[in-house]
Amino acid sequence: MSTRKPNERLARLHREAGWTHRQFAQLVNRLGTERGTPTAYQRPSISQWLSGQAPKEETRPLIVEALSRRLRRPVTYADAGFPTPPEDSATRTVDGLIDLGSQDMSPSRRGIVGAGLFSVALTVPNWPDIVGRMEATQAGTSQRVGMSDVRMVTSMTERISELDDQFGGRHARPMAAAFLVNTVAPYLRAEASEEVRKAMLSAAAFLSYLTGYMAVDEGLQGLAQRYYVKALELAGASADHMTYCHVLRGMSVQAADLGHGTTAARLADAATVAAPSPTPRMTAFLAAQQAHAYAVAGERVHAMRSLRDTEAAMDKAESAAGAFGGFSPATVAYTVSQVRYALGDVPGSISSLKLHFRLRDSHDSQRSRLRFGAMLAERQLEMGHLEEACSAWSQVLDQHPAMHSGRVDRHVASISPLLKPYRANPMARAIYDRAVQAA
Repeated sequence: MSTRKPNERLARLHREAGWTHRQFAQLVNRLGTERGTPTAYQRPSISQWLSGQAPKEETRPLIVEALSRRLRRPVTYADAGFPTPPEDSATRTVDGLIDLGSQDMSPSRRGIVGAGLFSVALTVPNWPDIVGRMEATQAGTSQRVGMSDVRMVTSMTERISELDDQFGGRHARPMAAAFLVNTVAPYLRAEASEEVRKAMLSAAAFLSYLTGYMAVDEGLQGLAQRYYVKALELAGASADHMTYCHVLRGMSVQAADLGHGTTAARLADAATVAAPSPTPRMTAFLAAQQAHAYAVAGERVHAMRSLRDTEAAMDKAESAAGAFGGFSPATVAYTVSQVRYALGDVPGSISSLKLHFRLRDSHDSQRSRLRFGAMLAERQLEMGHLEEACSAWSQVLDQHPAMHSGRVDRHVASISPLLKPYRANPMARAIYDRAVQAA
């Protein structure tokens, strides 16, 4: 006779979600596909889980994530009646960074590490919990590092960022991962003065953030989150408030671009709260992302208020030289475009994107030029402006061969399906044919 007890916690969440068994199974399967490990669960599986049969270990993250997305709040393993996965040494900051980077730099394992699932329930370390702490850093080796080593790491990060901006992250990310593992991680374990140790942790934090940003570019959302969390831990260990806020904002950008408005707003708010006496430009940098996140979440009043805060702060900002995050009037125009589009104002979003292009300068990245140009074309077509859209797409296709970016590739791949109904138009047919060849 079976002594298995029903999983009351999972059943309670299931009732709160308002799902049928079929709907529950469908979302779990969809998330499995998103992670790169397709599943084929059906209604009987849900009945078994609710009756107390434990799902496979690899399925539990999918169930927890499905519930988190449906309920619009973090759901833990314990909430769902599952045992919490044990932590191991790979969860420690430096060891975890080495493990993550080693997998990412290996062509044979890149597919495995890239299959991680984007999680709206991701646990983000709070500033008070990580500031000044670095349990995994172990001094006492024969190597000793100084400020010249910190400058080298910072310089290399800048070079990698330039390559990413100009050519995309497909080739630059493995380079960044190798640099993290082979050079930066050993520096974090080496002997150093307190000043040098903190500076090296800060430099490593920004490199980890950049590597995560390049993973976003390739559509590897779960991998990006893992790099971002390591960046937060490193920033906290170095007491680097500025980088900590920057990373939280980047995580909000990622969530907003994926359509997770509530998560994006939570992260954007956390970045703003953690900001240490921000300058006007930093205030604008953070408020702009709040505006976009609120807009994606459907919170019009909060979005427009944050947009006004952004513009007011930019009016007070000093010269953009050395501006944190490259935040400029062109970036503000892009943000306004995104807010307007998320709130349903397509014509307004087009006007703001056109303003963005008028305000751009030579420091803006080639990848963003192609991405935003493709966005402009898509929105122009949405408004029925076929020839304007084709003109914008033509410029994107002219520059696409030199760009190795997953996001740009996805925009280019969408051109032919969007133009297929308009092939009777000679201009549309020409762009359609070019897009088919480029995709």
